[in-house]
Amino acid sequence: MARTYADIQKEIAALQKSAEALRHKEVAGVIERIKTAIRTYGLSATDLGFGGKPAVPLNPAKGRRGAKKKTVSAAMYRDPDSGKTWSGHGRRPGWFVSALAAGKTADELHA
Repeated sequence: MARTYADIQKEIAALQKSAEALRHKEVAGVIERIKTAIRTYGLSATDLGFGGKPAVPLNPAKGRRGAKKKTVSAAMYRDPDSGKTWSGHGRRPGWFVSALAAGKTADELHA
């Protein structure tokens, strides 16, 4: 026996009902995973793009939230030969170590 238009419409309605039930079940799981991620990472509605400023700003230079910006210190020491400078923070540059080995003092290299 050939299927009729009415038979196909009933089948479509049954499939739509099944699809909606599956969608409802899947959405519940998705929502739970989203809530878990929000709690884990401490996200707010504004972090998710729902308006306002983010609770924790994103530092584009570092690509992570709350990363500190790098500041440049003023030069404390200058190489008279090359003009290179050093702020006095961090590892001593080669020119500074060489100058000290050659008998110069740090005060002589002070910028």
